[in-house]
This record gives sequence, structure tokens and C-alpha cells, in this order.
Amino acid sequence: MPQSVQNTTPGVLYTPDTSAQVGPFPAKPSPLTIATDILSRLLAVTVAPRDVALVSTTVVGTLFVFFLLRYVLYPKWRKVIPSPMRASFPKVSPESLAKQVYHPEVLPGARDVRTPYGTIRVYEFGNQNGPKVLMIHGISTPCITLAPLAESLASRGCRVMVLDLFGRGFSDGVGDLPHDERLYTTNILLALASSPLPWTGDRAFKLIGYSLGGALAASFATTFPNLIDSLVLLAPAGLIRAADFGIVARVMFRSGLVPERLLAMATKKRLQRPIAATAKPRARPSLKQETSATEQIAEIAVSETSAAMVPPEETPLEIRVDEYVRWMVVHHAGFVPAFMSCIRHAPLTDQHETWETLGKVMGPGRVAVLLGEKDEIVDWCDYERDGLPLLGGHERVHWKVLGGSHDFVMTHTDDILREMKAAWTMGATEPGHRCRHLKGRSTAPVSA
Repeated sequence: MPQSVQNTTPGVLYTPDTSAQVGPFPAKPSPLTIATDILSRLLAVTVAPRDVALVSTTVVGTLFVFFLLRYVLYPKWRKVIPSPMRASFPKVSPESLAKQVYHPEVLPGARDVRTPYGTIRVYEFGNQNGPKVLMIHGISTPCITLAPLAESLASRGCRVMVLDLFGRGFSDGVGDLPHDERLYTTNILLALASSPLPWTGDRAFKLIGYSLGGALAASFATTFPNLIDSLVLLAPAGLIRAADFGIVARVMFRSGLVPERLLAMATKKRLQRPIAATAKPRARPSLKQETSATEQIAEIAVSETSAAMVPPEETPLEIRVDEYVRWMVVHHAGFVPAFMSCIRHAPLTDQHETWETLGKVMGPGRVAVLLGEKDEIVDWCDYERDGLPLLGGHERVHWKVLGGSHDFVMTHTDDILREMKAAWTMGATEPGHRCRHLKGRSTAPVSA
């Protein structure tokens, strides 16, 4: 039989006994034998009572501080974060909701869709037999930004569906999953499945996406090209250059080194501050300027509601939407986590492969891209240079540059409607005047 494990060397917990051998090889003790021997030697060490108390206190104190800081600085978000309509605290009164530009009755055909991810707010209205149009909003605003377009399309005989993405408006937030194209594809499919009308089949509906919604729509169309009759991308994210965010911003939001709660506090503070408080009249911020990381990232959000930089009489809807975003920061516990997760995981940047696939799976005339000439986030020259060739050029895409900045879905609704009508009836466009960055190149310029 093998001898018990022995160790005669001071300071060494375990040395195998090779006295018992099987053939030419030493006997191999079992893991249980090794563990038992090590434990017995540790327990045999004599420690003074005072030292035991000191070590115990140090261990307990260290563990307490560790778990306290982890709880405080790295909160674990709930799986489902209730929207303002369902949250128990802070309780939002119906009167408070009614005062906002976006309230539960702002659009017809409202329904709350219960899902395993929480409740989704969906609006569906218009001619039941008309062409179906699904609209997806941006990163920081709910579907109210698309209301003028939606109502105009419905008045022209379309069946329109708009929804609040998870964590915005009256949809619950999702706290335990990354807010990437997979989650939002599920978000879209759940909304479609909730309709009493069929929204599936060959080329079943037209898809419109704005800002983040444009990136999500592009991803959705590459996955389900057979469902989409035509795709309209309004100032879409996706080809924004990651370098434009700056190294500090990328480290803060994507490295995981900055505690979640501190990042949430900084983001909340920036999103609650009116743009006019830090901007000159008509001055448009740029992600390329030397600003703080949270300032750079938050400009994506506030650029969707930049009405405070123009006279109130020009865009009253935008001013109220800007106020609603600040209200949502306070009253929707799922908004800031959703916003930060989108910065980390959503397809905001470097989606060239998706655009290339989109150009292949969508036929000529089925894609329209509309951009704002003064957009401070989506640079139309960069998009023309990087994105237009991926989609096949003007021969395959309806590509137009309109007036306005990133919020042009509210300021230039009529222009967008005109171009969508042209895209849906005529298809691709002829090039117009040339972007200054492309002078002398063979790439076809955009139309104005």
C-alpha cells in the first residue's frame, strides 16, 4: 500500500512520497489526498490569538469594502426596468404626463405589448388596406420625433406603425442584455407580431429608420430582405467614424474601466442640461472638437433635439421634445442604461460590411438615403465617400441631401415626404452637385 503523503522540508506544503512505487513509476497520490494533506498542514500552523483577530478583522473589512464599492459603483440593472407608466417610484401622475409633448394619447392606435423583455409601446393607424410603413426612431428620443412623418403618411393612405424602442418613451427598459442589433431586431419583430394585420410575407412593408433607427433598419433589412419592400434611411448612424468619438470617450464608455454608476451620473447630467445653456445661437457642436468624453457622446443624443439653438417660433415641436428628453432622464429609469448600452453595443460605427451586404441583397431603387446638409453628427460628405459606393452608387440608390441638421425629421418634414414619394415611385437618382471632398474623383456626387 502507498505510504501517507509526507513533507519534511520547512516552508513547503506538499512533497509527494515516492517510497511506494508501482513498477518503474512512483505512486501518484489522488487529488483528495493532496488536498487533505495541505489542509492539515495549514491547520497545524500556530498563530497568536491577537494575530488571528487582526487577520480576521482585515479580511472581513476588505470584503465589506469590496462588495460595498461593487454595489455602489457597479449596479446590477434589473432585467425589466418599468417605463414611467408602470414604475412605482418615482410615481408619475397622469397630469404630469399630459403636460409633455409625448403623452400616452399623442398618437392613435396605441397598444402596450407584453413580452418577456417587458412592455413595448406600439402605435398603429391609417388605412388598413394601404401600403404598410414601419418607422424606427433614434437613440435618445421616443417615436414622437417621427410623429409628423407618420401622420402625413397615414393621411396619404398608408398603414403606419411606430414604436418606442426598449428604454425610451413608454416602453420598458431591458437592463440585463446588451442593447445591440440583436435585441432591437427582437424589439421590431415583437411589435410586428402584435398587429392584428399581417406584416410578414414577400415585400410586406416599407421600413424607415432615423439616426440609430437607420442603423437598426439597415441591419434588419440585411437579415430579412424579403420582408422589406423599400428601405428609407434618414441621417442613419452606422458609418460614423469611431475615431470621431476620441480616445477618452471610447475608453470611458466601452472599456469598462469607468464605474457604471459614475458614468451614469455624468451622462444624466449632460442629457438634462439644455443645449442653449452651452451653445451659441445656431452653433452646432462637433464630435471632432476637444470636449469632454461625456460631452462628445451626449451630442449624439442632444443633436436629435437641437431646437433650443434656433428661435422658438421656427421649431416649437423640437423645443418640447428637448424638454421631454430631460423629463425622461428623471422619470424613466431605463433610459440612461439603454443609452449607455447603445453607445457600447449598438451599430453606430464601422458598419461598412452591413452596408455592403445591404447593397447586394436589396435591388436597384429599393434603398433611399436622405441626409441633412448641416448635420453635426452624420457628415454627408463622409457618407457619400464611404457609404454610397457600398450601396452601388446613384444607379441603385435614391440619395439626397436636404436642408437642416440632424433633427431634420422635424424641421424638413415636407422635403422628406417629397423625396420618399420620389424614391417609392422612381427609384434611383441622378447625381447633382459634387461634395468638395470628391472633386476630381469618379465617384458620383450627391444631389441637393
